[in-house]
Amino acid sequence: MGSLSIKGLTARYGKTVALHGIDLELADGEFFVILGPSGAGKTTTLKSVAGLVDQVEGEVRIADRDMTGVEPYDRGVAMAFESYALYPQKTVEENLASPLRSGRNGTWTPQQQTERIKQVTTTLGIDHLLKRFPRELSNGQRQRTALGRVLVRPAEVYLLDEPLSHLDAKLRAAMRAELKQLGELSGTTTLYVTHDYQEALALGDRIGVLREGRLVQVGTPAEVWTQPVDTFVARALGQPEMNLLDAEVEAGRARVGKAFTAGVPASDGRVAVGIRPRDLEIVEGPAPADRLVLHGKVVLAERLGRSIELSVDVAGVQVITVTSDHRVHEGGDVALAVDWDRVHVFSADGTRLGAARRPEDAALAGGTR
Repeated sequence: MGSLSIKGLTARYGKTVALHGIDLELADGEFFVILGPSGAGKTTTLKSVAGLVDQVEGEVRIADRDMTGVEPYDRGVAMAFESYALYPQKTVEENLASPLRSGRNGTWTPQQQTERIKQVTTTLGIDHLLKRFPRELSNGQRQRTALGRVLVRPAEVYLLDEPLSHLDAKLRAAMRAELKQLGELSGTTTLYVTHDYQEALALGDRIGVLREGRLVQVGTPAEVWTQPVDTFVARALGQPEMNLLDAEVEAGRARVGKAFTAGVPASDGRVAVGIRPRDLEIVEGPAPADRLVLHGKVVLAERLGRSIELSVDVAGVQVITVTSDHRVHEGGDVALAVDWDRVHVFSADGTRLGAARRPEDAALAGGTR
């Protein structure tokens, strides 16, 4: 095991700058997830740590050892690629044994190799596939084999490049649970990249959100979910995406059309009020005084198995919410309630200003916070 320290990491492909001075510190045994869309620089970050990018500036330290000028095979990292990268002419067992036979990872006797491979394949559920070739495996089995080849190798840091992206939804969910267990069992520092926010939230001890080669926010899953630094991060997590509603501010009160008014940490100008669909709850009876309540009509109800995604017209403003209440129907009236501290306020440039509050509280405070 070993810590991973990245300081001022800048990577280029010709004249194109892929990473802009990234700083990151991973503790010993930490499972860190980088989340970002295609082209954000996620794979480049992994390759830079592994020493596979030529035009790199900045410092990478693994287990407190400076990696400047160190060849990839001497860095103590093991990397799983999105494309599996298995040897087609070798069986599953031979693919898994290849890192142990190279001589660069210490000397392993045949018995030690067999024991190590058995331990990993049993955990991954592929111990019955050892004599098969990659062409005889399903995508899920190939993915497990590729992960197994990483896990059998003793390493300071595991680098995992979207290892679940080619799997179907059901298998991806199962593999997320297995990866979480493997991370806890191995205790090896892991840098994992993905475009899937569910993977990031489920797996990461911490998450770093990457946009156009820059780290926008780093924090625990709870911190990134509840306190996104801007609208990009807010919309990167959650499906459906966060509702972002334009509002005009006067004297600390934001008016969202004719839908509702909220106290906000701004005196005047324009802001965006953000509410996650899953934070909105359908309520019946008297409206709770301590919550924001929106009254509207269901325009569209998409039934997605156990949950229903609703598009609700609130005085001309469209709001998306998710419910499991199958009594709701298109054309019906609903009341949606949300806690004030879950109503986010963003400035005109997308920066988070804080949480909203009751408009009467804003009046008592004189429009300031």
